Amino acid sequence: MKLVVILSGQLLTIMDIFIINVSIPSIQRDLHASNGEMQLMIASYLIGFASFLITGGRLGDLYGRKKTFMIGLVFFMLSSVACGISVGPEILVISRFIQGISAAMMSPQVLSMIQVLFTTHEERTKAMGWYGITIGAGTISGQFLGGYFSSVTWMEESWRLIFLINIPVCLLALLFSKRILNESKISVEKKTFDFFGVAILVSGLFCFTYALTLSEHQGIQVKSIVLAMISIFILIYFVKNQKMRLMHGKSYLMDFTLFSYKNFNLGIIAVSFFFIMLDSYFYILSLFFQDGLQIGSMAAGEIIVFQGLGFILASVFSTRFILRYGKKFLITGLVLIMTVLILQIILIDQETPFFVFFFLLFFHGIGVGSIIPSLANIALSGLPSTLAGNASGVYNTFVQAAAIVGIIVVGSIFYYFLGTKPTSQNYHQAFSVALAVNIICLIIVLFSVGKVPEHILPTTKRKNSKF
Repeated sequence: MKLVVILSGQLLTIMDIFIINVSIPSIQRDLHASNGEMQLMIASYLIGFASFLITGGRLGDLYGRKKTFMIGLVFFMLSSVACGISVGPEILVISRFIQGISAAMMSPQVLSMIQVLFTTHEERTKAMGWYGITIGAGTISGQFLGGYFSSVTWMEESWRLIFLINIPVCLLALLFSKRILNESKISVEKKTFDFFGVAILVSGLFCFTYALTLSEHQGIQVKSIVLAMISIFILIYFVKNQKMRLMHGKSYLMDFTLFSYKNFNLGIIAVSFFFIMLDSYFYILSLFFQDGLQIGSMAAGEIIVFQGLGFILASVFSTRFILRYGKKFLITGLVLIMTVLILQIILIDQETPFFVFFFLLFFHGIGVGSIIPSLANIALSGLPSTLAGNASGVYNTFVQAAAIVGIIVVGSIFYYFLGTKPTSQNYHQAFSVALAVNIICLIIVLFSVGKVPEHILPTTKRKNSKF
């Protein structure tokens, strides 16, 4: 039951990334929003989320993971109400930003509490399997509920329900969190919080994610390049500042001893390149299906649903195979994804039967669902509980940044090979090159997983094992 309560926060976090996408036309019509304002509505959640993840992790370490999780739930609920009753695009943009910050308070606590609650390899692997299922369920339910609530006819401006649906979920999560979750935090003599470090880090991450988001929606411009350069200087200063504070025994925001753990570094490299591949893949796939192959949006959505089904199915069963085969199972999953990408390059064109699309996307989902839960397990296993919040925040920050980087970099490569007056052949060439870049990313992930020490993902061998 504790795991269900913890994962409710992750479900809300993932669901609200996707739930707005399908509702964009109706929101834009009812609020008379411009295209730029609509882009900000989507981006503001991600910017707030990515900018405060490390801060959220540190707050949980110092002041209590249960307390921080519950505060995140409260503000997520209040900001959802603000989104649902917004009367103009500006209010909705601000409310989405606060919603993202609230999610950043919850999300690191999910991984931290899993590390604290489930101490054995077998228990933690099963918990991380459910963590993967939650990601898949949040992705699918977000898109489904966004489409459903936006199309109901018994209510005017029914898109508001996509935000108001969070209220009962948050209330139930708060009730059960209060009753059944135990508090955990770092034991320190003097609890001080590095507010100056927060200001530096949030400024750097905000500039970085905002620059990436601008590039994603408007292309690479001088403004986004300048913002990216400013963010790099700010983040370099942050690293120096934190190391100096650690040296002098002062309060700090981020403990860089994290990066002395080989498995954490390998996990960060693996998850970064994996999400560069994954998010850019969905971005390119949508463009190729609808513009290149002239598949309607509804049919394209139905095809991609098969990927989600494969993801959830693999997440359910992956824990059994991870416990039996260890990292060999991850390597098999990565090889499966690469094989599917190669088959897509060879098989997909305008004459391809729909069952081939379903088959390939389903097995792509199987591969992805086999990998994602264990990437977090690799990065966080073996770390002391004092680093749990910091590690969770850093891990999630890299995930978000990698997702945006993937869309921009691989998307730019796709558009470069597409040309200015693309034909169906140009679309296939651009799609093939983009998938080749995805395969290179997966090779890097494969190399990183291969380097993971055996004791991080040990195999469990028992004579009477049901696995």
